[in-house]
Amino acid sequence: MAASSTTTGRIHKVPATDVEALKSNLMGLFEKRRARKFFIYVQDYEEDDAKSHEGLDLHKVTTRELISKYGLEDDTVDFIGHALALHRDDNYLDEPAIDTVKRMKLYAESLARFQGGSPYIYPLYGLGELPQAFARLSAVYGGTYMLNKPECKVEFDESGKAFGVTSEGETAKCKKVVCDPSYLPDKVKKVGRVARAICIMKHPIPDTKDSHSVQIILPKKQLKRKSDMYVFCCSYAHNVAPKGKFVAFVSTEAETDKPEIELKPGIDLLGPVEETFFDMYDRFEPVNAAEEDNCFLTTSYDATTHFETTVKDVLALYSKITGKELDLSVDLNAASAGENDAA
Repeated sequence: MAASSTTTGRIHKVPATDVEALKSNLMGLFEKRRARKFFIYVQDYEEDDAKSHEGLDLHKVTTRELISKYGLEDDTVDFIGHALALHRDDNYLDEPAIDTVKRMKLYAESLARFQGGSPYIYPLYGLGELPQAFARLSAVYGGTYMLNKPECKVEFDESGKAFGVTSEGETAKCKKVVCDPSYLPDKVKKVGRVARAICIMKHPIPDTKDSHSVQIILPKKQLKRKSDMYVFCCSYAHNVAPKGKFVAFVSTEAETDKPEIELKPGIDLLGPVEETFFDMYDRFEPVNAAEEDNCFLTTSYDATTHFETTVKDVLALYSKITGKELDLSVDLNAASAGENDAA
C-alpha cells in the first residue's frame, strides 16, 4: 500500500503502526512522535475495554476532536483518513471517531495477517476468479448457472413484481432478481461519472521496490481536486498479463470530459507506458422499492480500486434480500470440524 506526495512527486508507503510511523518519510521528526502516540492509541483500543478508551467515548467524540488531541498535521490526517481508513471524502472528520478507528484497526490487522507486507490480497488470474469460485460453490449447493445469455429481459407480473428473466425465448422463473443497473435502467438514477485509464507497461511502478502489485491513493487535497485518485498495478506474476508485462489502472471521479488531463497525476507516477486506454462511464444507484418489485439492484462500480465500497454494497444487499445481517465472525475451521464429527 502506498500514497503519493505531490510535494516530492514520489511514492511513499503509508505507515499503519507506531513502528512504521517512526520510519516513515512522510513526516518530520516531531510529527512522527505525535503520529506514533496516535497509532498506539488506535492499536490498543478495544470497544469492550473501557481502560483502553482513555476517557473518550468514540461514539460521541468526532474524528476531528480525537485527532486534535494528538495535534496531527493536515497532511498526516489526509493520508490516515484516505489511505488507511479509506474514506472517500472528509465528512468523516465530523462523524463519530469509532468508525475511523475500526477502519484503521482493520487495515493494521490485515497487514499483519499476511507475509507480503500488504493488507490486500489479489486472486491469481484476476478478479474473474471470484465469480467463478462463487459459481462452483453455488453448484455444490444446487445452484444452476446459465452463462453468456444475450439480451436478458426481466419479466414482471400485473402487480409489478418480477417473476423471471427471459433470454432466447426461455424464461427462468424466480422469486427475486438480483442485477446491476444496466438490466433495469428505469429503476436507477445517475449519481456521477468515473474516468479510468488502463496502462500496459513492461516494468513495475518506480519507487515501489519493484513490487508486482501496488495500490496508490492520491488524496484529493494533494491534487487540488474534489475527489481522490486511485492507482492499482498487477503483473504477469498474477497470471493476468504476458510474461514481463505489468497492467496499471488509474481512476477517479470524473470532474471534466477530459480523462487524459484528469488522470495525468496518476499516470505520471507509472514511468514509461507502452499503451494507454481511456474510458469514462456513468455511475448509477437504485431508486426502486425492492419489497414492491422483487428487484435488488447493486450500485455501479465507483473509482476506488480497493473494493471497500463494493463489499459494503454486497453486505447491504444481503441484508435487504434476507432481512438479516451477514455474520462473518463464524470460525469456519471449527464449523468444518463440527460437521466432520457429526458425520
